[in-house]
Formats: sequence, C-alpha cells, structure tokens
Amino acid sequence: MVTDPIADFLTRVRNAQMANHRIVEIPASNLKKRITEILYNQGFILKYKFDEDKKQGLIKIALKYDAQTKVPAIRSLERVSRPGLRQYSKPADFQRVKNGLGIAIVSTSKGVMTDKDAKTQNVGGEVLCYIY
Repeated sequence: MVTDPIADFLTRVRNAQMANHRIVEIPASNLKKRITEILYNQGFILKYKFDEDKKQGLIKIALKYDAQTKVPAIRSLERVSRPGLRQYSKPADFQRVKNGLGIAIVSTSKGVMTDKDAKTQNVGGEVLCYIY
C-alpha cells in the first residue's frame, strides 16, 4: 500500500529515467493524470496515454531524452509537500524553480496547475513538487 501516491509517481518516473527506459507505467488517479498533462504541456515528456482497462487504470508515459547526448528532459523531480509536512504558499510567495527554468506544480482551489498559472489567476495552494 502506497501512503504517498505523488511521491510514488515521481519516483517511478525518476527510476525509469535512470534506467533509460522509454515508457513508464503508473497506476492512475485524477491528480496523477493532471500532473501528467502538465508535464506534457511544459515539454518534459513526449507522449502519454490513459488506459482505463483495469479497475484503477494506468498512465503510460513516453519519456523524453536528448537525441545526441541521451540526457533526460527532466533533470530533477523533487517532492515538496508531503503527508507529514504540508507546504502551502500564497501567489506572491511562490519560489522560482532553478531561477525560472523549472516549474512548481500547485494544487489550488481551481485545480492542479503550474506556479505561473496560479500566480496569474492569483490563487495559492499546496505546492506538490518542483520539476526542472
């Protein structure tokens, strides 16, 4: 039983990249689906597919690598808010990730979005993770 599904999601992606896998499969949830869509929209992954065959469903993610150097597009995945210590932030207090090169994924009252989107909509929330 997984007590922190977001940390499990990030760890599966991180481990698949370290092993140079092309595709990683993750058990689905609505929150994980939204995080996957954000990763795709920000250009961190190639493709994704939601399979609803099983009871819970699966998310299949095609990881993105540099063609010449084989370096993964995602350099760092860091869980910020965790079950033992929740991290909340106001729109004015969002930290820049890697001097603006990375993104923070925030769970707000208007849904899960990047820190830049949350700042433009002027909503705060729980900072789930940093991605660079």
